[in-house]
Amino acid sequence: MKLNEGQIGKTYIIKKVDTGKDTEMRSFLFSLGCYDGEPVTIIDKKTNLIITVKDARYGIDKQLAEAIEI
Repeated sequence: MKLNEGQIGKTYIIKKVDTGKDTEMRSFLFSLGCYDGEPVTIIDKKTNLIITVKDARYGIDKQLAEAIEI
């Protein structure tokens, strides 16, 4: 399941970050702390997703959320 399919308020474990050949997007997600085995909580889902990773809150767009498999 992709991150943008998750439920608000629920914590998931990242299974895989799949950005295809886009190494820049992969590097960006890793800099946020989004990598395999890391817990992520969905805070809100309006136009963008608000997530919590490693005690920090981030807003990511749907394209980034599609690259994160939970």
